Amino acid sequence: MLGPARVITDRQELRTYECDGLAHYKVVPALVVLPQDTAQVAAVVRACAEAGVPFVARGSGTGLSGGALPHADGVLIVTAQMRRLVEVDPADERAVAEPGVINLQVTRAATPHGYYYAPDPSSQQICSIGGNVAENSGGAHCLKYGFTTNHVTGLEVVTPDGEVTRLGGRALDPPGYDLLGAFVGSEGTLGVATEVTVKLTRLPESVRTLLAGFHGTDQAGAATSAIIGAGVVPAAIEMMDALAIEAAEAAVACGYPAGAGAVLIVELDGPAAEVAAQFGEVTRLCEANGAFEIRIAADDAERALFWRGRKSAFAAVGRISPDYIVQDGVIPRTALPEVLRRIEELAAGHGVRVANVFHAGDGNLHPLVLFDDAIEGAAERAEAASGAIIDICIEYGGSITGEHGVGSDKARFMPRMFTDDDLDTMQLLRCAFDPDGLANPGKVFPTPRLCGERPGRHRGALEYQGAEVF
Repeated sequence: MLGPARVITDRQELRTYECDGLAHYKVVPALVVLPQDTAQVAAVVRACAEAGVPFVARGSGTGLSGGALPHADGVLIVTAQMRRLVEVDPADERAVAEPGVINLQVTRAATPHGYYYAPDPSSQQICSIGGNVAENSGGAHCLKYGFTTNHVTGLEVVTPDGEVTRLGGRALDPPGYDLLGAFVGSEGTLGVATEVTVKLTRLPESVRTLLAGFHGTDQAGAATSAIIGAGVVPAAIEMMDALAIEAAEAAVACGYPAGAGAVLIVELDGPAAEVAAQFGEVTRLCEANGAFEIRIAADDAERALFWRGRKSAFAAVGRISPDYIVQDGVIPRTALPEVLRRIEELAAGHGVRVANVFHAGDGNLHPLVLFDDAIEGAAERAEAASGAIIDICIEYGGSITGEHGVGSDKARFMPRMFTDDDLDTMQLLRCAFDPDGLANPGKVFPTPRLCGERPGRHRGALEYQGAEVF
């Protein structure tokens, strides 16, 4: 159906796909296919369903939770060649894209019409729309504009039995159960998205950005809470600590304030009069909470330079450490200073360094645990520190993930946040879509859970209120 050029069997070529952006986990897939359209995806999934073979969908492979980690005995469906931007409709404020379309491409196509696509992961120059849907990706501006789920109105999906169906459409809130909301962020466990309809956002009248240098994260965290507490909702508030700043300077020479123990990037957008009034308040609150230097971007070029350091932070850490683990957890924003002190203490206790770069406005932490895998025991200490950070997030009433997803990396933490009854209830939804457990198995849930007792199914039936649920 696909032709030999789109079916990869050579082991060396298969190794190209052995991991996603979380290179800590690697599995060589049994087979890789490169479909070009929905019909080919559906044909591949039907073949897998008929043969009882598991499959995993993959976009650009930039995910950081092992969500696209292949199955050793399965088919990896790579949608990266489905790159057609089907439609940009400014009158309806919608765009329609195939899953391989790059995030930033949607904004570039919409900008001449006065619009853009708001979700902006740090990897937006290379991450795909299909992957954003799978992981419910956020980005620096999710504080004001929300995550992918807030911007997707419709999906064309291939279900795990190979059927093509549509969820949602162009309307904002279609009637009935919110199956669209269930699919976005389901990490490929409910099927494969083959077309995505997204909302376009009007370009703001005014955008103003400042960079504030602080002596430490306590002051930067206090400034963040003060800004939100004053009723100001910036488009973004991003924080980097001294180690993250060091890495960014080494990588892109961003020129952040010398001697800063932390920096905040605060961006406001909207009507010009509103932005002007709120910007003065933000500046005052940063100064009141200990900012020793404040820079205001004079133009788009300087604004881009401020963001360049932040957007490059994950990759930049490679300049100061041969290996690192990217973590992703959420805490209440008001707990930032205390939690960052706890992270510093546990890093010292585990003999590792931790660079912190994160969405301060909504408490979404991205600690980077640095280590050298060539040193015996270093990887184990880093893993232990990474897990302890997640435990701290849970302790403070937060979450084990903000935008990177659960994937392979955090499935073991799900029971720390949810009870067995919680997990079994979630599994009811997964089984409704995928009773044979073939779509991205082993992800999200800590162990293969229950989906019925018919031949070919993985485990026994769930009992829910005295009834068997398949």
